[in-house]
Parts: sequence; C-alpha cells; structure tokens
Amino acid sequence: MFEYFKPLKEYSLSIVIPCFNGGENIGRTIENLLKSDYPGLKKIIIVDDCSTDNSYEIAKDFEKKDKRVLVVQTPKNTGGAAGAKNFGAQFVKTELIGFTDDDSYPSKDAISKMVGFFNDEKVGAVTSRVLVRNRDKLLARVQSIEYKVIAFTRKLFGFIDSIYVTNGPLSIYRKKAFDNVKGFDEKNLTEDIEITWHFIAKAWKVHMALNALVYTVVPHKFKPWLNQRLRWNVGGIQTLDKYKKSVFKCGMLGFFIMPYFFVAWVLAIFGLGFVIYRFSRYLFVQYLATTYSIEAQTAVIRFSELNLSPTILFFFGVVLIALGIFYNFTALAYSRKEDKEFKGENITNVVTYMFIYLLFYPIVLVTSIYKFLTKNQTW
Repeated sequence: MFEYFKPLKEYSLSIVIPCFNGGENIGRTIENLLKSDYPGLKKIIIVDDCSTDNSYEIAKDFEKKDKRVLVVQTPKNTGGAAGAKNFGAQFVKTELIGFTDDDSYPSKDAISKMVGFFNDEKVGAVTSRVLVRNRDKLLARVQSIEYKVIAFTRKLFGFIDSIYVTNGPLSIYRKKAFDNVKGFDEKNLTEDIEITWHFIAKAWKVHMALNALVYTVVPHKFKPWLNQRLRWNVGGIQTLDKYKKSVFKCGMLGFFIMPYFFVAWVLAIFGLGFVIYRFSRYLFVQYLATTYSIEAQTAVIRFSELNLSPTILFFFGVVLIALGIFYNFTALAYSRKEDKEFKGENITNVVTYMFIYLLFYPIVLVTSIYKFLTKNQTW
C-alpha cells in the first residue's frame, strides 16, 4: 500500500506552479519545494497569470536567491489553471514535468517517493496523497477526513490501473507522455481529471505514491466550498461527456472508471430522490390524517396503523451504512501511518462527515448536472 521505488537514475524534473493572486501562500509553496531532498529537481517555474496582488514580486524575490527558480508571466490572464500550466510547460526541458498549486506544500521527501515509479517506461503519471493543512474550522476538519478517504480509495483503484485523477497539489508526468496528450484541456474545469483519462486512453499507466504527502489549504466557509465542488462536479461531467465514446473501450477507462462514475452518480441521484419522495409522502399522509381526524373528532394517530415492519430497502440501507462506516474507519486507520503532522481524527468530526457532510454530495451533483445542461458556469 505504501510502497515506493528507488529511481534507477536521477530523472531530471521541473515543477510548474500556476499562480493567480496567490500572494498569501506562494512563498511557502516555493520554500517547501526548495527544501525537497530530490537532487534531480532542476527548475521551479512560477507562472504568474496576471495577478493583481503581490504574487509576482514575491516569486521574483525567490528567483534572485536561487538559480533553480524561474518566474514567467502570461501575456494576459488565461482564465484558469490549465492555461497557466500549459504556458509554463513551454519552458520545461527536463525528462519529467510536475505541477503543484500555489496554496499547496509538498513534504521534503514527496518527490523522492514519486519518481521511482517512472522506472517503468509505460508509466506516464504519478500522483501524491493530499492532506488538509488548515484544520481550525469544522468544515476544514471534515474535509480532512474526506481527503484521507479519497486518497485511500484512489490507491485501491491503482491496484486495478484505475486511478482517475492526478491531483493539482502535486503530480508528476513524463514529459514525453504530457506532450503526447498535448497538455491540459483548457476548456475543462477539472483539467487534472481530464488529462488522467487522456493518459489512460493513450495506454499510459498512472500510479499513486500514498506516502508522498502534500498539504493543501481548503475552503473553510460554505460558499467557497460549494463553488469549488460545483466546479469539480461540472468538470467531471465535462470529462465524462468528452470520453463517452470510450465506454467499454480503452482498457480500464472504458471498462471500469467510466461505468463506476456513471453508476455512482445514478445511485446518488436515486438515493436523493427516494429520500425526498418518502419524506414528502410521509408529510402528506400525516397532513391528511391530522386534518380529517380533527374534523371527525377521532384519534389523530392510531398505534395499530403505524407500519413498523422493516422493509428490504431498510435492511439494504443498514448494510450500506455499516459497510460505509467500516470502510471510512479503515481508510482513516491507514492514514495514521504516514500523516506525521496530524495524528487521528476527532470522533465528532468523523460522525459529522459520515452522517451530515456526505448528505450534500447528491445535492451538489444534481445542481452540477443542471449547470452543465444549461451551460451556466457562474459560481
């Protein structure tokens, strides 16, 4: 699960950091990369996407101090991280190219634990495990649990060659493979998902180094969180739509990843619809029973009329909840082994995550589908 490989040679690597108004965090991101223990890190390229804050000046200060740092600026704002990443990729001459967000902090040994996977010539990309840095608010602490579960899930998918995303906080690509897929799709809201699917469609392998840690800053207020999740979901739908002709083709992309997403979304929507139906039906029946019972001056509720018999759906729901609880605790248990900065999770946060936070998933999904169909991409 936590295995990594010693590189057979010193692969030359450049890291590109797309930056737009990232002055609050960009300095620490650069510092963390400069502390990397991987000797093959040749360039750290900061792409300032016409920021209006002091991001450019902060990056230039690092450029003056370390020859590995290169700061470039786009002629005009590209409108998204994908454009800035592709712009920065033009300056990369190394064998490997990596990307990290301007609010993410790779651990000292993260890169060293990733590059060994490229010993296999068929490997086109390697991604890391993302952990949450800012855990001072409840929403952020709940996302910390979510990120750990997601990382565990992706690693399991890796055993069947089905890693479906190379995350933005830290992923490394073979430059030849990156050029083969022509970089990131600048029209897609989740370019990191799209490029991963493109790699798999082109028969490149994608791996995950579960012990290569990178810490990132997550939204701690509801509206920014909602906007982020809507973008992620709409981008996922864009990707599914783009590769719909690959169903039952292109290896695991068409035979597992796409069917998995489709089935998961259908079940989420069905579950939400079923809950709304049952709750609405219950309220309607109670309204009628109360109204007519009062008018007839009879008992509002007769105990004998209550249906307390468990149904098949009830048992099915209990089994799913039990499996979900077991799976989440297993994922968190594995996370404790490598998360050296933060050990364990408060049980209150875990309960909030499983029984409140996850309820928002299908609601966000339905909203995202509506935005995709209506081409409404305002956030």
